[in-house]
Amino acid sequence: MWISMPRRRMGLPLTPAFVLLLALSAVSPASVGNPEDYAADEAERTAGENIVFDDYRGKGCVDDSGFVYKLGERFYPGHSNCPCVCTEDGPVCDQPECPKLHPKCTKVEHNGCCPECKEVKNFCEYRGKTYKILEEFKPSPCEWCRCEPNNEVHCVVSDCAVPECVNPVYEPEQCCPICKNGPNCFAGTTIIPAGIEVKVDDCTICRCHNGDWWKPAQCLRRECLNGQSLS
Repeated sequence: MWISMPRRRMGLPLTPAFVLLLALSAVSPASVGNPEDYAADEAERTAGENIVFDDYRGKGCVDDSGFVYKLGERFYPGHSNCPCVCTEDGPVCDQPECPKLHPKCTKVEHNGCCPECKEVKNFCEYRGKTYKILEEFKPSPCEWCRCEPNNEVHCVVSDCAVPECVNPVYEPEQCCPICKNGPNCFAGTTIIPAGIEVKVDDCTICRCHNGDWWKPAQCLRRECLNGQSLS
């Protein structure tokens, strides 16, 4: 008994042209680049290959700002105040050994290659005031001062002698205390003049020590009766 089997349909062979057609149909129009972009990129690449940098070696010098100088030309590079000369080997610049500025310089100019002092301090400052060189002054009754050439103030303070009294006073514009009533000393609570005997009461006579005003006076008490001396 014969049983008929269905025959399998075989596919047609794919030709190269058909494959190319399928590949082109799979590409969307948006994925295709703009022809103008390709032209711009090509022009940029060509321009980059054609850039030629100027070579000034042996012909001139170029500073940091791009300025070109001829051989033998003098110029100032950047912010420097020291000049340079353009040579075949490149710029040759002055590098002098600048002198030291005065320590009391109050005004400095930078117009040249080296800084230059234009003004030197010629005065002294003391307690908020200014004085000329070699000027003498008294900031207080006990001080004598002078403005020295090195702009420093030198002062001498008076050394007062010990007053020869127990009640010295200070007068205006005077440095040291003075004894307006002369030398004296204490006799108890009473101040008596020095150099003489002083009767402090009916029965007591006192006298200051010679030169030792700070010591209490020497006193001699006599015998008294009802406040009257018996001698």
